[in-house]
Amino acid sequence: MELLTPLETLCRLILRARELEAQVPAQDPDEDADNVDDFDDEGGSQALSVLEDELNSGVEEEIRATLDDLGDDQLRETLALAWVGRGTYDVSEWDDAFAEANDVDPESAIDELMDMPLLAGYLDAGLAAFDYSCDGVGQVD
Repeated sequence: MELLTPLETLCRLILRARELEAQVPAQDPDEDADNVDDFDDEGGSQALSVLEDELNSGVEEEIRATLDDLGDDQLRETLALAWVGRGTYDVSEWDDAFAEANDVDPESAIDELMDMPLLAGYLDAGLAAFDYSCDGVGQVD
């Protein structure tokens, strides 16, 4: 299969989706005051704030903007690749996956992609199923 979407664009989406997936919303210490494990002896929060990253809406906005900038066929290809990566379709069913993605309006396709909790992994697996890889893409030699 020849990609309609530049590999660099798909790899950038994967990278940014990984960043989005890695974000953990900080917990409000007042939210669950009954959980004594979250507080030290003085009642202060000892949450692992080092592991927490405030949700960066800029990452989500960038992903959505990148998807929105794709041509309709590229967006449908991206959705179909995610479906293949998720296992909804097999590589041998690519034409069926692309045809079904063709029935999805662009805004719904973007919403579906944004709602996939493991979008980066699905896109990566979808590319790998067709022997594409992001290894070395976007790196300066």
